[in-house]
Amino acid sequence: MSPIDWQQEMAKKKDELLQRLTEICSIESVLDESTAEPGAPFGKGIAKALDYMLNLGRQEGFQIKNVDGYAGHIEYGEGEELIGVLAHLDVVPPGEGWSSPPFSPEVRNGKFYARGAEDDKGPGMAAFFALKLIQESGLPLSKRVRLIYGTDEESQWRDMDVYFRQEEMPIMGFSPDADFPVIHGEKGLIDLVLRGKLDEPSSEKGAWTLCRFVSGERPNMVPDSVKVWLEGENDVFAFKENYQEYLRNRRIRGYAEESDDGLILVMEGVSHHGSEPEKGVNAAYAMAGFLQQIQLDPQGKRFIAMISDCLVDSFTGEKLGIKQYDERMGTLTVNGGVFRYEGGKEQEVHLNIRYPLLGKSEAIRRQTESVLEPYGLRVTEVDHKEGMYVDPDHPLVSTLIRVYEEQTGDKSQPITIGGATYARALKTGVAYGALFPGSSDTAHQCDECIDVEDLIRAASIYAQAIYELAK
Repeated sequence: MSPIDWQQEMAKKKDELLQRLTEICSIESVLDESTAEPGAPFGKGIAKALDYMLNLGRQEGFQIKNVDGYAGHIEYGEGEELIGVLAHLDVVPPGEGWSSPPFSPEVRNGKFYARGAEDDKGPGMAAFFALKLIQESGLPLSKRVRLIYGTDEESQWRDMDVYFRQEEMPIMGFSPDADFPVIHGEKGLIDLVLRGKLDEPSSEKGAWTLCRFVSGERPNMVPDSVKVWLEGENDVFAFKENYQEYLRNRRIRGYAEESDDGLILVMEGVSHHGSEPEKGVNAAYAMAGFLQQIQLDPQGKRFIAMISDCLVDSFTGEKLGIKQYDERMGTLTVNGGVFRYEGGKEQEVHLNIRYPLLGKSEAIRRQTESVLEPYGLRVTEVDHKEGMYVDPDHPLVSTLIRVYEEQTGDKSQPITIGGATYARALKTGVAYGALFPGSSDTAHQCDECIDVEDLIRAASIYAQAIYELAK
């Protein structure tokens, strides 16, 4: 039997939690290396968010440490062994289409709206209030607990590389950056950047020249917009009519306009997390579908053919020849997250590939490059993270499942996902909430939000879970 009523006690902290979450979600902590400096390696916004969180810990009497601006921790308790809870304070760019400003948080209809509300400032703040409740309860612990806050999770995880070179590795822990009940396995992750030089464009008679193609901001986000610049001496009125018809038939928003730089086409998609690309509408893919129908210059035609031939309607990698499946992890996924093309200069594509446990990253890289090389693309950068798998019978998993079931009555079993969380930065780690089964996942989307009551429930679960692991 639990020593306190976790849910009742956490409910008393609801207003304070929301106030603190409003404050940290007001900080635009998007990667900005143009403002990087010593102590702020990923930019001033991210450094401000880290400082805010650590100062909050200091005010509550916890031990804190800032590791050169890469990450920091808030620690409580005594003992030789260490339990870790890993969250991140960086967020992806807000994108377009918000109903309210993404860094001006507000509560509407029981939901807290802001960039970072779900991913991952909300859950990270819930973990803080969980530790605060344990501290205030005076319950004895036999292990130390560290809330570790990273700052580069949405990019290259350089924060964790630096942090764990200097700091102690917890014996076990969890990351509040996914779903309940427990994520005990995550696919391997490869981000590939492919580039290729382009010759000066040579237009055939009656053709349009593809001057520029710009779509996507991050490889782990489905692009929600695309912008294209075309040049050509053609019937612009008829062309624009065909474009509008294409948009109507596919129920996609967009427009075409003439400018001094030629004809500009804009199309909107629907962003989603790159681990589930099939749930979004990739704007670059949709634009490629239209541009395939017109006569383009040879290099522009090849670029569009690459998107259509190798990526469109191939979320599981079959067109690249890398489709894989295993029973524990499911199917490999591919997200085309960034596309850049400038006629006569360079083309660039960023792919986010998530593969099951039995996959081999180097084989996937080689096969992908071999398919895209005829389109003038070669791999120039690789960012790889090994997959994570913890046996469902491990005490970490069984404890977290028991706590979740006690507080919710839900007997759901541990699952695996395609997402990548800080759980894989731990020697023994899993992901644990904060999304409940059946909740809408709005991470990396416009109008990102989290249900307020669900957030308080998650904080209550985290409090009991941390206590059970550290008592």
